[in-house]
Amino acid sequence: MAITKIVYILLILFTFTVSPAISTAPEDCDISSENPCINKARALPLKIVAIVAIITTSLIGVMAPLFSRYISFIHPDGNGFMILKCFSSGIILGTGFMHVLPESFEMLSSKCLNDDPWHKFPFAGFVAMVSGLVTLAIDSVTTSLYTVKNTVGQEPDEYGIDQEKATHTAHGYGAVLATKDEGSSDPQLLRYRVIAVVLELGILFHSMVIGLSLGATNDACAIKGLIIALCFHQLFEGIGLGGCILQADFRNVKKFLMAFFFTGTTPSGIFLGIALSSIYRDNSPTALITIGLLNACSAGMLIYMALVDLLATEFMGSMLQGSIKLQIKCFAAALLGCAVMSVVAKWA
Repeated sequence: MAITKIVYILLILFTFTVSPAISTAPEDCDISSENPCINKARALPLKIVAIVAIITTSLIGVMAPLFSRYISFIHPDGNGFMILKCFSSGIILGTGFMHVLPESFEMLSSKCLNDDPWHKFPFAGFVAMVSGLVTLAIDSVTTSLYTVKNTVGQEPDEYGIDQEKATHTAHGYGAVLATKDEGSSDPQLLRYRVIAVVLELGILFHSMVIGLSLGATNDACAIKGLIIALCFHQLFEGIGLGGCILQADFRNVKKFLMAFFFTGTTPSGIFLGIALSSIYRDNSPTALITIGLLNACSAGMLIYMALVDLLATEFMGSMLQGSIKLQIKCFAAALLGCAVMSVVAKWA
């Protein structure tokens, strides 16, 4: 995960460092001189405030589920936690549909791009579709490899101790301070771990992109609205990711490492955007194409994960299938999560 993040940052840095040399925006796309809100001196303090606020809300969001066993209402084995997970899944689904995908369509259909081929083919939808299918392939292959890795060489104990340990691991994921067996061969636990890793990857892509965009812009008026919107966004998205990390039942070090990456990715993108703000232009073709395609890729991943690995898994699971009343509550929670992100989309 660390290597993936470093490579991703280096790719973005390289892209926008060479951007001014290989790409120029048409004259009618230059709006900076017409916008009185463009003020680098005013924008910088707001970016610093954004970094502190986003770190705080991200940390609260992603860490809250990891300590949920101490709160009776959202104990991991109870209905409250299931409802919270569905709400968080709705947040992730809303992020993909209402934030990331529309922004990709907007960027890749910009008047600053050449008519051929960008205005003659729906690249945003195509890349999102391919990204969803690729995520499915990664999900499937990773699960297979993970299963093989954790089953090869294991011999069942004649007294059934291994089976008891697997059962305990599958149902005892509420204790954040518990030490679990990373080599467990329980199929459901392996699925939870793959889901957590793939979901974090998709969220990191999206978080880096929005952080970079916020850090690079000098529009002080836009930054003020973005700070509040992104704080809510990171808070709820963190709850969704934290719930998946909790279910995956990694060792404590890995749990907190994944939480750290989520918390630090958007601020890292902001720092990178600040460093590139003198050469980065929102309306340059290279910036529009790069961010637009990355957003489309992220949208496909998030939509797939929310619908298939999170919502479908929970609604088809034994807990919800055994209670129509709980299904209705969880559906309402998911719908509320989508509604929250739809409202936030007005500002972010």
